[in-house]
Amino acid sequence: MDQGPDTDEERDEERGGLGRRERDVLALERRGFSGPGAKERAIREELGLAPVRYYQLLNALLDDPRALAHDPVTVNRLRRVREARRAER
Repeated sequence: MDQGPDTDEERDEERGGLGRRERDVLALERRGFSGPGAKERAIREELGLAPVRYYQLLNALLDDPRALAHDPVTVNRLRRVREARRAER
């Protein structure tokens, strides 16, 4: 007998929302960091991710409509930054 999802993350994913890791990535992007290496250190310590993997996840989130619904200000800001960098190339 299926008892349904056991954790908040499983319930969020079942409802079509973002998982915990995706929400944590967006939360980290909302923060400001002082000094070189502070953000990379936070990525490793708080999320347990290598910075390269973090940026891969973040880039995928920018194209995810669930991320836009969850945090439109952050996602739209990061999309603008990404497009500006692409235009420079």
